[in-house]
This record gives sequence, structure tokens and C-alpha cells, in this order.
Amino acid sequence: MTQIENTTPSLARTPLYHIGVELKARFTSFGGWEMPVQYSGITQEHHAVRNNAGMFDISHMGKFTLQGKNIISQLEKLVPSDLSRLQPGQAQYTVLLNPQAGIIDDIIIYYQGVDNTERERVVIIVNAATTDKDKNWILQHLELELNLLEFKDLSRDKILLAIQGPKATSYIQSLVSDDLTSIPAFGHLETTIFDHPAFLARTGYTGEDGFEVMVDPQVGIKLWHHLYEAGVTPCGLGCRDTLRLEAAMALYSQDIDDTTTPLEAGLGWLVHLDTKGNFIGREILAQQKAGGVKRKLVGLQTQGRNIPRHGYSVLSSGEKVGEVTSGTLSPTLGYPVALAYVPRELGNLKQELEVEIRGKSYPAVVVKRPFYRSKNRQK
Repeated sequence: MTQIENTTPSLARTPLYHIGVELKARFTSFGGWEMPVQYSGITQEHHAVRNNAGMFDISHMGKFTLQGKNIISQLEKLVPSDLSRLQPGQAQYTVLLNPQAGIIDDIIIYYQGVDNTERERVVIIVNAATTDKDKNWILQHLELELNLLEFKDLSRDKILLAIQGPKATSYIQSLVSDDLTSIPAFGHLETTIFDHPAFLARTGYTGEDGFEVMVDPQVGIKLWHHLYEAGVTPCGLGCRDTLRLEAAMALYSQDIDDTTTPLEAGLGWLVHLDTKGNFIGREILAQQKAGGVKRKLVGLQTQGRNIPRHGYSVLSSGEKVGEVTSGTLSPTLGYPVALAYVPRELGNLKQELEVEIRGKSYPAVVVKRPFYRSKNRQK
């Protein structure tokens, strides 16, 4: 996902675009796509996800499938996470790294197991703006194995819906024969919806429980209408951003990019130096692990309605020491929260800092992340 831009005529549109028009959604440019930023309103949609269920058209996301011999071992050299632990039906949130250990993209790898010809099957979901870059990077580093590898880019061929919220599962359960309550977080399965193939994953970008569903366009359109009539709230990218920020989930190109490492970004739990072999960027991460990072991504809280925004300066004793990457007035908590990079020595909890907002300095304090943790999330 990338920073929201102004709409331009050359943007791609998902198969659900016409539904947004019918519902009088407000649209914006996002990662090269014309996407709904809101339907009924950002705050109303935000609370619908926190308290009931909301649905998002995320068909703009990149969708790859890989099938072949030793797929997992091939992907191991592209990410810092130990993929060998994955069992069929499990997934790993991780990052593609460049040689400097900078984050090319954050992705999810879904392991589907081995088919009857002993070929592994994998689904990879990537960010919209980085789809082509990710595809080229993956194929470039697997090119020696192309004779054993089948790679498909389904980004324009499938609808991807995110149904999120404490009641999300109940809205989907009636449509599938599988027991969804038994699916753990980051679990996934292949099933059918309306007698057509469907890929369901218990993942999301809101900090709430829910599923992401990948289906053919005609099925996705029918599914959207069914859920809408059942009472699920249509949601746009505006509340998706406030929801993910409350949950302190990184936004690519703002909170993380190819100049930030996972250790700097607070994603150290994705780095498994002790349990896997060589991978791109390993040397840099090993050095950072041994010597510590020079800067770190922290959570900030300010008071009143003084909202830190992307690009605002973070100060200490009047001197600039960092920069806000994401910030908003939290609809759930009722006060402003932000993410920012600051020097390691200024990143401890309760550290007092300031944020420069429209030429004035306002107090800020380093707080624990996530800012909000749902009691409804599946373990």
C-alpha cells in the first residue's frame, strides 16, 4: 500500500468499482488504482469494523501463485523469516529484502502444501504499488529454477475481499461448509462459495478478527451483494488506514521502505538468524543485531487534537531528531497517535519528545505499540 494521492484518469479499476459508484463512494488514487476512500464516512466505517463487521475491496493487491519443486527452500533466500516451519494451511507475514537489508515490500506467504505430483503450492499477497517490482524480484532470484517452477500473476484476474470485525466470521460461515471457528490466525483453506472455488485466509490489516477471500470476479460481486444485504458495512481505504495505525501495522512507503530494515522498523520478530541459513541482507541484519540499530520506529501519543502527520518533525530539546511516518486522531481511543523514527537512545517508553505541527511544538511521549489491541482477534 502506498500513500494516498489525488485521482488521475489513467488509474486501474477493480471489478467492484461500479458498486462503489452506485453507493456514491468517494474515490482516491492508491497504488495506481482508483479505490474507494470512504462510503458512509471514515469514522462510521471504522467503528463498524471495531464493533460488528466491515468489508473492503482490496482487489488492487498483488496476488501470485507458485507451484513446483522446493518452492519454500527457494523463497527462503529472499526473506529473513524461517519458512521451513510452515505446515500446510499456515502462513508467514514477512519482508522481501535487498542486499542492504532494506524492505522491498512486506508480504504474506501462504503455504498450501504438496500436491499429488509432489509439487509445493504457495500463494503470495503483495502490495498494490509494488506488484511489478516484487514479481520481477522474485522471478529474477528464482530464474535458475524456472524449469521447475510455475508462477502465475493473478493480480488482475481475482477479486480479493477483506471481511473484518468481531462478527466477520459469522457472516461468512453460512456460505461455506468448513468450520471457520477452527481456523487459527494466519490459517487458510481452499473451499467453495456459491459452488465456485474460493481461497479463505484468517488475515487482515485492521487489528480485528476476520477473513480475506480470493475468488473469481463474478463470485466476488455476488459475495459483496450478499454481505451488504446481510448488514456488513462497506468500508474504504480511509478507515483501513486508521484501523491499521491503531494496531501499529506498517504502511509500505511511509513506515517501511527500501531504506529501512526490519530491525529498525520493530519487525525483529520476522528475523530468524538462528534458525535459517543464508538470505539476502543477512550480513547487515547480523551486524545490527550485534551492535544495535541507530534509529527505531516508535509509537507516539500527543494530547488534545494536535495530530502528528506524515512528514512532521520530531524534536528533542528543540532540535529535530526524527520524523513522523504515520499519524491520525484515533477514532477508538479518542486521542492522536503516530509512528516515527527516532534515535535509539530516544526510543524508550515514556520518553518525552515534541512534534512540530504548523510551526509550533507540541508535547509527545513514546508509548507502547500497538496503540489498540482487540480482544476479539483469533490466536
